[in-house]
Amino acid sequence: MKLYELKAIAKRLNDFTFISRARRVEDNTLEIMFDKSESYFFNLTRGHSFIYKAPSQRPLQGYNAPFDTLLHSLLSGSKLLSVDVPDDDRILRFSIAPKSSYKDKIIYLQLEFTGKNTNAILIDENEVIIEALRHIDADSSFRVIRPGMELLALPPMPQRVDMESTPTSQKSVGADSISAQNIDAHLENKFTEIQARKLRELKKQKLSTVSKKIKKFEQLLDKLPNKAKLELQADEFKNLGNLILSNLYQIKPYDTKLKTYDFDGNEITIPLPKDIKVNRISDYYFNLSKRAKSKAKNVHIEQENLSSKKAFYENIFYALEQANTPYELELLVPKRAKSLRKKEKLREGELFWIEDYKVMVGRNSKENQQLLSLAKSNDIWMHTREIPGSHVIIRTDKQNVPDSVLHAAAKLCVDFSTDQPGNYLVDYTKRKFVKIQEGSSVEYDKYQTIPILKEGIEIRV
Repeated sequence: MKLYELKAIAKRLNDFTFISRARRVEDNTLEIMFDKSESYFFNLTRGHSFIYKAPSQRPLQGYNAPFDTLLHSLLSGSKLLSVDVPDDDRILRFSIAPKSSYKDKIIYLQLEFTGKNTNAILIDENEVIIEALRHIDADSSFRVIRPGMELLALPPMPQRVDMESTPTSQKSVGADSISAQNIDAHLENKFTEIQARKLRELKKQKLSTVSKKIKKFEQLLDKLPNKAKLELQADEFKNLGNLILSNLYQIKPYDTKLKTYDFDGNEITIPLPKDIKVNRISDYYFNLSKRAKSKAKNVHIEQENLSSKKAFYENIFYALEQANTPYELELLVPKRAKSLRKKEKLREGELFWIEDYKVMVGRNSKENQQLLSLAKSNDIWMHTREIPGSHVIIRTDKQNVPDSVLHAAAKLCVDFSTDQPGNYLVDYTKRKFVKIQEGSSVEYDKYQTIPILKEGIEIRV
């Protein structure tokens, strides 16, 4: 962050009178909404911090660390007294009168844009640390950042920092320019650039992940045995079993092969399996025949199962290509969850977490049936009307499900059921109102409907 940018931002933020909301929306990004309308975002990534302005964003995940709890309780609904850049350093310092205080009280939120020590620190009136985004111990820095410790001042920053790689004649022009222009427009443009770059990088990563899954199912499909070959193999094993039975008297213990003639009079050599009694060798070949015959009979089932899963991920791939927000990308292909609870996996189907609600999606008819059997009576069941596709189950734990979760799950239902653009209706009801007819075919009542528009160029909910 440039010092002149911070000063211009501080000047702009002093136009507001209170803080409506303060929360963490990404691992290193805080959102502060002022006067119920204007959201500013403070990215505190070490060595790459910046500030931007954008519409309020839904967090990619829930954050419940002590810092997040205090940030919300102390800042949300509080009165904003001032925003300063103390000592012309790369610090934004918010002076705040908390709403929850029973008497006059002032706290500070200090955002430090200082390279590797970038941090967000809550401080009381006596300069004692309440909590911080990052704790720093004595073995890492002379400046310990921990609750209950006095916050020491930063060492003076060399005056040449803002001059790096900027000629003197250009520096004053840059500072004057940022001061004269609309700082909000500057921060909004920065958001647009950041969002576009982040979307490209994240989309590339997610598409690569899904492409690998599609390729995996393509390889499994290619490896599936041919039905005609399996049937021919079954007949061959059966003939060998019969030939063994006809020639048992010729086989001696420890023989490794049998030379004889087949039923057409042709000479043939039959390999004999090890560690099997002579009178059981024919059963060995008859069992091989049964297995080959069973595989031939059921190979189409495995083919349909693999094809449906491949189509499921192809729908995800298409939806990823059309996605236009990082939230949408994370919803379709979540990053690996950190908590043990979110590492849970389904044996049948795909598992998603939307605002901490467990959402299960079937990838084919068999998995749809499995999810119906797993669902509890008060869980929410979803399906696109009039087109075959994925069943979606939202685990409610007898709680009311927010509209945002219902809409996000309905969108998943459409995205995973078809790659064709159009207007779709997603019906949903409690599992206890869904009656299974045959397989995954159902009848249901007492349902509600969510319309979803799936466009060819972009997806909008």
